[in-house]
Amino acid sequence: MSETVDVSKGLPAHPERATLEGKNKFVGFWVFLSGEVTMFATFFGTYLGLRNGTAGGPEAADLFHMPLVFIMTMILLTSSLTSVIAITAMKKNQFKKMKLWMWITFFLGVAFLGFEIYEFVEYVHYGLGFSTSAFASSFYSLVGLHGAHVVFGLGWVLLLLIRYNRAGITLTNAPKFYMFSLYWHFIDVVWVFIFTVVYLMGIGGG
Repeated sequence: MSETVDVSKGLPAHPERATLEGKNKFVGFWVFLSGEVTMFATFFGTYLGLRNGTAGGPEAADLFHMPLVFIMTMILLTSSLTSVIAITAMKKNQFKKMKLWMWITFFLGVAFLGFEIYEFVEYVHYGLGFSTSAFASSFYSLVGLHGAHVVFGLGWVLLLLIRYNRAGITLTNAPKFYMFSLYWHFIDVVWVFIFTVVYLMGIGGG
């Protein structure tokens, strides 16, 4: 049974959950997220168990550079903030403003991804290939998995921005932009854990 919403006086305060479809997307997203959390927890556990298995190859303390990682972290956290501003604009039915901040979020994500690719290339140059050691395999698997999620998120928001370029905010696309924003926050939270568990512990020798 479909749910109708009167939009004659403008969008409701929470357009992303104003319809049954929007509410179902919201519930479905949290179910999806529970599986993502389990997957990342497995990869984190694997990394923690293997991070000392360098097999005579480069160690974390020899490779990781805090300035680069700090810049990457600030870029990703800033992109999370810009997505919040975009959703705030969406709830106020300010479509152009929402698009602007979503595009800023997109380009910040691209910048982060560029730095991550540069980081991987540098590590390979210094002798840390994927199969160099257990540490290398677990590191590339964990951080690469996060990078793959960033790529997916960038593709997601890009398609939304292209498809709804002139549509305005509607009860159909509002849940889609909102779900992307939640997904992007999840990516940022995972990176905070990577920053702490992988990089800070690696540089500190913990």
